[in-house]
Amino acid sequence: MKKIIAITAATIAITGCSNMSNTEQRTLSGAGIGAAAGAIGTAIFHGNPIWGAVGGAAVGAASGYIYDSYKKEQASEYNAGYNAGKNNKPANSPN
Repeated sequence: MKKIIAITAATIAITGCSNMSNTEQRTLSGAGIGAAAGAIGTAIFHGNPIWGAVGGAAVGAASGYIYDSYKKEQASEYNAGYNAGKNNKPANSPN
């Protein structure tokens, strides 16, 4: 019975994230990784893992959002260079 519940929960979690934007996915991934790292880190040092998870999730979500901004800027610069090369013009940064 526990196996069925775990499989059902995993399936719902996976399908719930299928229609998210890249920003939402990266922010949520960062929060999840940060929560796990925070909980493990505080448990190792005999702290309260719940507070470690909360703090880690906050830091991870912010990091995921910043990483998404970086990837969008990188893609914008790549596309600007690609379009400049395609049109035989000098490459100018979009910023």
